[in-house]
Amino acid sequence: MRSLFVSLLLLTAPVFAEDKPWTTLFDGKSLDGWTSASGGKPGDGWKIEDGGVLHRVAKAGDLISAKEYTDFELEFDWAVTPGCNSGIKYRVRKTSAGWIGAEYQVLDDAGHDNGKVPKTSAGSLYEVIAPNADKQLKPVGEWNHSRVIAKGPVLEHWLNGKLIVKIDTSTPEWAAARKASKFSKIDGFAEAAPGHILIQDHDGEVRFKEIRIRTLD
Repeated sequence: MRSLFVSLLLLTAPVFAEDKPWTTLFDGKSLDGWTSASGGKPGDGWKIEDGGVLHRVAKAGDLISAKEYTDFELEFDWAVTPGCNSGIKYRVRKTSAGWIGAEYQVLDDAGHDNGKVPKTSAGSLYEVIAPNADKQLKPVGEWNHSRVIAKGPVLEHWLNGKLIVKIDTSTPEWAAARKASKFSKIDGFAEAAPGHILIQDHDGEVRFKEIRIRTLD
């Protein structure tokens, strides 16, 4: 009888799909899968170093992923130089104002004015949501590990193993925060819709590595 009960329990238990595999967005050898903002070849200021590091050394322009993603988990490592400002944007689409999307801020908090404002500091959902008190940022020159999870209306930013931003874009809290930001007039900003991944060239010297993604839809 016990055996029959266990069998029935197993048959009626929910079946969870295995985690989807990761896809490498930067293979450490080339910029295949990326274009410039105009759709052409990436700028020469993006250099690939031994050890699989993507290094922005000079004016290069933004990098745009060839593919679009809606629900996903994105991981990347980054290291800044003194005063550096950069970022990784997601659910990015082209608008009359340019390539617009939610941004995971990459910044030298101590050496850049944006670091003095929580909503524009490292790890923030730039200009909209500030990181919480769990934020632990590594010093300039050291590698930080970041993760973005976008699932439906919910967005999460992680930094060095800590969840530092979580917001539901369908809530009044988000509506108020967006209204107070420079994105107030961008319809559908950061909401669940297909968009590109963008690596920002903001005139700062920055390094990225271990960039990978997996879909959640």
